[in-house]
Amino acid sequence: MMATTHVFAGLAVVAPVASAIPEFATPLAVGAIAGGLAPDFDLVLAHRRTFHFPVAGAAVAVPAVGLAVAVPTPVTTALVALAVAGWLHAASDSIGGGPEMDPWNDRSERAVYDHVRGRWIRPRRWIRYDGAPEDAALATALAVPALVAFDGPVVALVLAGVALSLGYALLRRRLVAWLPDWLE
Repeated sequence: MMATTHVFAGLAVVAPVASAIPEFATPLAVGAIAGGLAPDFDLVLAHRRTFHFPVAGAAVAVPAVGLAVAVPTPVTTALVALAVAGWLHAASDSIGGGPEMDPWNDRSERAVYDHVRGRWIRPRRWIRYDGAPEDAALATALAVPALVAFDGPVVALVLAGVALSLGYALLRRRLVAWLPDWLE
């Protein structure tokens, strides 16, 4: 899935808390955005293996929720949003295609690495590839809770992200042909 889809999923998860406790809206948004993006920092390493923890991420996310409930501060709420969004990102990569540049060719049976079991989780391909039409639709739908729960710069960022998502989806299949050979 697109990075924006992962960010919007993280924001959608924290949106109810941000609505109920508006003083934590900004830290929740910052944490969710960072958590939605962070796993993909492994793009230059072993993508979907180095920073993706679809199973082990629960060991961080669940206690983080407990910590934020026990000690509700801007820092703990940001950390819980980061942990939950990062875990959600890694776990949801299994519903997409593989990590290759042209996953519509179904070249790989590796969606995301499960460090607990020491094996790759196979791609389900419910979202055929990042930037597929269904990915753009999902990103747009997941953006709605953030548009309702947050205000100011977060709304502007979400609207820009939706525009970027739709533009990327329109160009996605053509992008591979435009990439230099060393990136493929």
